[in-house]
Formats: sequence, structure tokens, C-alpha cells
Amino acid sequence: MKKALKIVLIVIAIVIAIPLVTALFVKKDYAVERSVVIDRPRQEVFDYVSLLRNQNVYSKWTELDPGQEFTYSGTDGTVGFISAWKGNKDVGEGEQEITAVTDGHRMDTRLRFIKPFKSESDTYLITEELGPEQTRVRWGFTGRMNYPMNLFLLVMDMEEAIGSDLDYGLQKLKTLLE
Repeated sequence: MKKALKIVLIVIAIVIAIPLVTALFVKKDYAVERSVVIDRPRQEVFDYVSLLRNQNVYSKWTELDPGQEFTYSGTDGTVGFISAWKGNKDVGEGEQEITAVTDGHRMDTRLRFIKPFKSESDTYLITEELGPEQTRVRWGFTGRMNYPMNLFLLVMDMEEAIGSDLDYGLQKLKTLLE
């Protein structure tokens, strides 16, 4: 009986140890970026995308819960502005804060998810002038999953999961602005 218990405990220890050891060698960082070309002047496009409230119009995540509640603090389009949300299980709860703005070119934000689980990520929107009436918008999302949660990066395709939502939002943005 003792020998059988010892074998069971060893097997359990191995089953627990294998993923924990594997997580030591799995990447922790991820980055996803998508872009779209919009037939509008760069400054006009930037003036629109640099307002976090406007993301509620073109973001895929807003559509997942049309009844979610939003609160805002600060001056939209400036460093320190915060857009917070509370929604259903598909969108959870969190906030997005503008952390840097380079007028006409780039806006960086920090996403803080509260529910369904706590995590933080960074996003950016970059506008590049391709011509007087044409702008490329690049929307990126970067993050880190610390040990041992980084093990999920083996089974989660962040490029697909986040990338398709970014593509959707950018296509909707293009339609809105053109």
C-alpha cells in the first residue's frame, strides 16, 4: 500500500513538474500589429484615432457587449485620460489610459484588465502619411505573460486572437473615415 501511494505521488509530482519546467523555456512576450490604408489626410485620421472615446465606435470589443458601461476621466486625446469599462463575460472589466502622444503621429496606451483576470498590456496607434490624402494606420498590441502563465502562449495564438479583432476594427475605421 505504501509503495503504491509513493508511486502515485511521484507520478503526480512529475505531471506537475513537466509544465512548470516547460514554462521556463517558453517565451513570455507577445506582439501583434495590423494596419490599414485610409484615404484621408494623416492629421484628420490622427485627430480621430487619438480620442479613446472614438474607439468605442470602431472597436470589435465594444460590439461584444453593446450594453457595457463606460466612464471617463481627464481630457480625451491627452496623456492621463482614462476610459474605463464594465461589461459582460466577453469584455470583462478594465481601463485604458493614454500614456504618450506624439501629435499627428502616435498615441500609446496602457490597458489594465481587472476581470475576468488581471493583466496589463500596451497598445499603440501610429499614423503615417503616404500622400496628401492617404494615411496608413498601424494598431499594435504588446504584452507579457509571466511565469508560469506564459505556458498559455503555447496554446493561445495571440496573432490570431488579437489580430483578427484589430483587423476588424481597422476595416470599420476605414469605412467610417472614408
